[in-house]
Amino acid sequence: MSSLILPPLALYVHFPWCVRKCPYCDFNSHTLHGELPQQRYVEALERDIEAQAEHVSGRRLISIFLGGGTPSLFAPEAIARVLAAARRHLNVVEPCEVTLEVNPGTIERGRFAEYAAAGVDRVSLGAQSFDARALQALGRIHSPNDTIVAAAELHAAGLGNFNLDLMYALPGQTVARAVSDIEQALSLEPAHLSHYQLTIEPGTVFAGLPPALPIDDVAAEMLTACRERLSDAGLPQYEVSAYARGGRRCRHNLNYWNFGDYLGVGAGAHGKLTLADKGCIVRTTQTRDPRRYLAADPQALEQKPVAAADLPFEFMLNALRLVDGFDTTTFVSRTGLDWKGVAPAMQLLAQKGLIASIDDHHQPTPRGLQFLNEVLLAFLPAT
Repeated sequence: MSSLILPPLALYVHFPWCVRKCPYCDFNSHTLHGELPQQRYVEALERDIEAQAEHVSGRRLISIFLGGGTPSLFAPEAIARVLAAARRHLNVVEPCEVTLEVNPGTIERGRFAEYAAAGVDRVSLGAQSFDARALQALGRIHSPNDTIVAAAELHAAGLGNFNLDLMYALPGQTVARAVSDIEQALSLEPAHLSHYQLTIEPGTVFAGLPPALPIDDVAAEMLTACRERLSDAGLPQYEVSAYARGGRRCRHNLNYWNFGDYLGVGAGAHGKLTLADKGCIVRTTQTRDPRRYLAADPQALEQKPVAAADLPFEFMLNALRLVDGFDTTTFVSRTGLDWKGVAPAMQLLAQKGLIASIDDHHQPTPRGLQFLNEVLLAFLPAT
């Protein structure tokens, strides 16, 4: 193995509660019953951040992402406390990208300005669709108008750097309706748009009672039409599910896709850390159940080394999502592996027209992006 070089570092903070859990969601989210334990949870996050800071002493933190669940259930003052703890215990680079996930149905008027004052400079708004019937089928608690109002308030609060989450291949959706969602999203002038295909995940309500979804060919037609419309509007695709205006690519997510490191703080949060002095990479997992997390010792963080045989797949799972791909040096420095170990697989994929390699740069072709699962199979460790 080559020497590992420390990659950029980010912070992910998880807020596990929602007003209602969506039937398609397989994230660690829990329907809120009773009063939100805001004070106790923020105190637990502060302890968690302080404990994990010991593992990354002196390293520069480039981004913070507050996800869930529904972080916008927490007051701006609570978010400010979490960000203050991050700056107190971690070496935060300024300006640091700070993203807050928001459900349009949980935002009170005027709160965006308060979140901005707390230190949030980017918002990800979970629109999912502008079709009221689709939102009902998805179990969402907001209306299309809630998203429209929220976007207007984001602009008014000076938070023009916001993302809209949209889904496609929804129950009963046609290609025309999928494109209509894109048109309505564009009218709100987002800086970034995430566009995900609805998939049925194990353990969800939809897995037990699956809705009728568009067939694969129709879903592919939706994706092509929506991608072209977004590109024409100045939001070209830069990742499998992400589109952005110039200079507005999500720094936090780019760190994931480039196999960077990140601390995972909060109930059920996952992290990845490069331990260069030990020559290994570890995955971390926090206590999943919110009640247990509130009572847990933050030092109880689970750490599991990633086997060297698994690293090629883990790296490619992330890096090949990027339209621009990656360089050989990135693979070597962030996995500690010799390129020769994956070169035959890359050459075979290139022969199939799934990968384009020029000198030391490698990227998926349009066909490779379309059939990314097939590409990734080439890097699974032998059993």
